[in-house]
Amino acid sequence: MKQKTFLNKGSAVAAIDIGSSKIVCLLGQVQDEFGHIEIVGHGYRASEGIKNGTVIDLAAAENAVREAVHVAENAAADRLKGYPLRDVVVSVSACHCYSSFIEATVDVSAGGVSRKDINRGLVKAQRSVLDTQDAELIHTIPAAFWLDGNGGISDPIGMNGEELNMNIHMVMGNPSGIRNLAQSVKRSHLDISALCVDSYASGLSCLVDDEKDLGSILIDMGAGVTSFSVFQAGRMLLTDYVPMGGAHVTNDIAQGLTTSFAEAERLKTLYGNAMASSSDTHDMIEVMQMGDDNEMHANHVPRSVLVGIIQPRMEEIFEQLRAKLADNGVTEAIGRRVVLVGGASQMPGCRDLANYVLDKQVRLGKPIGIQALPKELNTPAFATVAGLFPYLGSHANEMPAEIMERGDTRSLWQKTKLWLQENW
Repeated sequence: MKQKTFLNKGSAVAAIDIGSSKIVCLLGQVQDEFGHIEIVGHGYRASEGIKNGTVIDLAAAENAVREAVHVAENAAADRLKGYPLRDVVVSVSACHCYSSFIEATVDVSAGGVSRKDINRGLVKAQRSVLDTQDAELIHTIPAAFWLDGNGGISDPIGMNGEELNMNIHMVMGNPSGIRNLAQSVKRSHLDISALCVDSYASGLSCLVDDEKDLGSILIDMGAGVTSFSVFQAGRMLLTDYVPMGGAHVTNDIAQGLTTSFAEAERLKTLYGNAMASSSDTHDMIEVMQMGDDNEMHANHVPRSVLVGIIQPRMEEIFEQLRAKLADNGVTEAIGRRVVLVGGASQMPGCRDLANYVLDKQVRLGKPIGIQALPKELNTPAFATVAGLFPYLGSHANEMPAEIMERGDTRSLWQKTKLWLQENW
């Protein structure tokens, strides 16, 4: 059964993805009571003040966010006339977050299990975290249920028993990193209404229902960080990251070929491949020398030299991912399906290399089923921002503020904003 959303029909909302390479803003308008959001404008620009998913220059990050939002507002000016934009959902890099599992027990002997009983368990888990840890709560997701010791229950509502046990997946964040990210948005006079881990948002936009239900791993290969989320039974069960991405590959090229970062990025885009081929030794590429734009002084090297720089770094990324999955017990438990998204995943040969290193079935993902998504954003590089609206519209019951304040008479929108304002 579809649940009604806290969003008001016709209201204007925004989604902002703050990445290491680009900042993207989508503007949307709520279409119905179930939270379907139509995209009416978008804007993006190169990132500033962000490195490896972390704010390193608050003023520069703030300016970049403001410019991306301004472009989106101009594009949607006609559609959103009379609807002031102040509320946004923002992605959070997985490098600031970690997964933890909390168990909670609820007495349900008074009658059948209700949504209030589940909420009591979620509130109990959140309070235990807030009382013992200095962390920001990002997501609170019921992972498994047992009723009087009987497991395998996907939804206990309406069932009868004495005691309900819950295993709850809680995604928590580093306070300082998240607050700096939030400040870059709030300084643009925007109120953050929700946060969402980047790889979770990517999974919501790119995975089909069977992949979410039967088990799959979504890997989001960004510029500074490669994050992943594990899905099964329709829920996210784990999120983690490795501290490397496409920018590290570019840096390796710049150092290895003694050229500028911009030239290295150009070479990676035009000639890069994650796996070597027999023709690489015969193909020659032109490499501009650092500080010299004169093509007469350019070096000419075999393409195999470039690929020889790229492949080891890409292999290292996937090997670290494989180790992370093994350490978390995911390798055998979640089947063999992997979906790659993110700008770095678009490199030729990346899918084949992931297949080889991870020993899983790999496909390249892109946003699906997102209403009115512009064609230029329908690529793996924009998977995260495309998933922020589905999260806001359909997964609001995973927001810690909504869970803690469910009994409040104020609207969820008001409660979420108040919680974020009080914590930031």
